[in-house]
Amino acid sequence: MSRDARWKALLELLVERGRLDVEDAAAELAVSAATIRRDFDQLAEQQMLLRTRGGAVVHGVSYELPLRYKTARQATEKQRIARAVADLVAPGEAVGLTGGTTTTEVARALAVRGDLASGSPALTVVTNALNIAAELAVRPQFKIVVTGGVARAQSYELVGPLADGVLGQITLDVAVLGVVSFDATHGAAAHDEAEAAVDRLLCERAERVVVAADSSKLGRRAFARICAADTVDTLVTDTAADAAAVGRFEEAGIRVLLV
Repeated sequence: MSRDARWKALLELLVERGRLDVEDAAAELAVSAATIRRDFDQLAEQQMLLRTRGGAVVHGVSYELPLRYKTARQATEKQRIARAVADLVAPGEAVGLTGGTTTTEVARALAVRGDLASGSPALTVVTNALNIAAELAVRPQFKIVVTGGVARAQSYELVGPLADGVLGQITLDVAVLGVVSFDATHGAAAHDEAEAAVDRLLCERAERVVVAADSSKLGRRAFARICAADTVDTLVTDTAADAAAVGRFEEAGIRVLLV
């Protein structure tokens, strides 16, 4: 197992359990205890975790796994969701994309759509996610607009008043939200309040709002609210979504697509 793969696996386990012992982690990943100790020390230097005697704990009270360390949880589901979301976008529209693993898959699904292979432009994409902008910038048929702002290392998203200035001057046909949680009562939310503020502006500038979220995100709450549920037009999620939760979204007037 490569170092990057080990680090991803260790951080995923740490987020899930809150605490890891060296010996347990070594047994789980089938590597030596010395390797895990070295990994823990290096991750602690990057402030990715807190070192303890014999192990490690998550760094901080509210822990968000950085995008570059996220493994492909629900990868198949996210790709199906992304294709379904991409199909909701018409040629020539202006689309806002927030950051996240699912919205990154949406960007990739848009990039391979045959009917968006040409145009002037075939699509206008507005995003505050540097990784999404970089992936789509090589598509000459797409007009890519990147908000200003300060980059967050956790998610590659630009946040702050510079982003606000750009978003205040544009209008969008559709905003696609990647969220940490989505609940019929509490709405859509993110871990970070600065990200949530930019996402909220994207929603306000859009004619319609689509939440792209796998079923693990539904019925949960997170720290920073993006928008109320009744501002969302469509939820695209996977077929493992709880039927009662889906019913609550539909009662709130949200169109739910199960893929």
